[in-house]
Amino acid sequence: MSDVIQLLPDSVANQIAAGEVIQRPASVIKELVENAVDAGAHTIQVLVVDAGRTSIQVIDDGKGMSETDARLAFERHATSKIRKADDLFALTTMGFRGEALPSIAAVSQVELRTKTADAELGTYLSLSGSRIETQEPVNCPVGSNFKVENLFFNVPARRKFLKTNATELNNILTAFERIVLVYPDINFTLHSNGQELLNLKNGSLRQRIADVFGKRFNQDLLDVHVETALCKITGFVGKPESARKKGPHDYFFVNGRFMKHAYFHKAVMQAYERLVPLGMQVPYFIYFEVAPSDIDVNIHPTKTEIKFENEQAIWQILMAAVRDAIGKFCEIPQIDFDTEGRPDIPFFNPIEQVTPPQPSYNASYNPFKQQPSSERARKSVEGWEQLYEQLPQQTPQEVEFFEPEEKSPIHYQYKGRYIMTAVKSGLMIIDQYRADVRIRYEKYLSHLESQTVNSQRVLFPEVVQFAPSDGVILQKILPELHGMGFELNDLGQYSYGISAVPAGLDGLDYVQLVKDMVYDAIEKGRGGLQEIHSSLALCLARHAAIPQGQILNNDEMENMVNELFSCSNVNYTPDGKAILCILPQKEIEQLLG
Repeated sequence: MSDVIQLLPDSVANQIAAGEVIQRPASVIKELVENAVDAGAHTIQVLVVDAGRTSIQVIDDGKGMSETDARLAFERHATSKIRKADDLFALTTMGFRGEALPSIAAVSQVELRTKTADAELGTYLSLSGSRIETQEPVNCPVGSNFKVENLFFNVPARRKFLKTNATELNNILTAFERIVLVYPDINFTLHSNGQELLNLKNGSLRQRIADVFGKRFNQDLLDVHVETALCKITGFVGKPESARKKGPHDYFFVNGRFMKHAYFHKAVMQAYERLVPLGMQVPYFIYFEVAPSDIDVNIHPTKTEIKFENEQAIWQILMAAVRDAIGKFCEIPQIDFDTEGRPDIPFFNPIEQVTPPQPSYNASYNPFKQQPSSERARKSVEGWEQLYEQLPQQTPQEVEFFEPEEKSPIHYQYKGRYIMTAVKSGLMIIDQYRADVRIRYEKYLSHLESQTVNSQRVLFPEVVQFAPSDGVILQKILPELHGMGFELNDLGQYSYGISAVPAGLDGLDYVQLVKDMVYDAIEKGRGGLQEIHSSLALCLARHAAIPQGQILNNDEMENMVNELFSCSNVNYTPDGKAILCILPQKEIEQLLG
């Protein structure tokens, strides 16, 4: 029998590794920018064309590479970060595996210009699909200049499954934000198709957060700071009033590395227990500093999942630190009991002479000596006529009873939430809020597709501000928002003035409504135009639907039932929640039998 196991060529092995490390253009930017940070750069520029499909360029002023290092950097597992296995437990750099550059070169065409400070000339390398095509000296500034073109040109299946340019650019901004929030002392710029999206100057961490998410965001931040033997926790958490349902900015960083940690997220949210409504989330930017030997970052290719040795203890420290930050800034409401009519309790003084209270009583009172019952009754009813002398005299009126010409079905409302009505098979129970969501959703969806929504002007335009990653998605759905009746004026720096809204939305928070629509589009509307329309219509319906607890009369309930049964789906809301149920007649009889 012939041998069947063969050693894969390096080009194939690199493409396999690239499948885990390089998932989209944002992955390329993350790896190259992290390498620039490890190289000691003070200024990093990122330029993308067509959301990274055509070109990605990362320029830094770090220490650069020699000719030998530049060529060796594209070999698998070639790295300057570690030397032995024990170094994995003492990492102080972002990268360490030596997989990023060979993985990028395996699925793209790469050009590198790099130079060290002590060299007269730099090095130019050109690679295509892991194969070096050109190597020559070049005159260039100190640092490195990577240009990645035609990503996934040799893996058409991967290129085919890339999302739209707006979605991929949003992913690039998200990855970029996770890095710039860790290094406020580095200057970062980001350009897309020649347009500057971000220009971040070095400064404090609080200023960096305000530069990325807007100056108004700075007003809602509270400082967090605690140092223990296990870890040091610093950063910021939001005030309770900054909580929102969708699109919260929640960031954990450990030793300068972004991470996702559901367990620590629960600790932060538990600190806000009873301070924010259920389902709301508060923004936070929390930075952990722990001994490298107490964590393991080598458990996932993207390095966003990190294992902690003292996870439970750090959880308790984190929750206590957040609670302390809230309490220090008087954000926990103080309990103020009603003091009206309370007894005056004097302060006890042991030196002062205390006089015991002297009771008083009627010595002549005899409970066995009672007046005759007839005398008590006579005194109790004596003079009753005087009580009615001032009342006006009224004559009884005849009450007319009439039958309505047409009898409409009688509906009953339970606790301002459910509509109950009798049907042939039993008792039908309808959730009035979900029913109204379904009704409005289909109306908005129809108006959106036919572009027949009426707008009403806002007397005082309100300003809504987005982070750059969210602003990209807003640009994508802006035509649909205009079609729904919103009028948004671009004020620059991802700020927009709301000057008109769809008719019939009186009393709503327009700023939060627009934000929720954008966040819904980010979460659910990354597909085609139909999915975006559905996401926008559902978000608008949720905000405009009648709230739970609103009292309805019989005519209003009748109209809602009729409109519900004219919808395409009467049983479920657009997001799959049940609208109605029927309690069968037999079950009612069994319950009462």
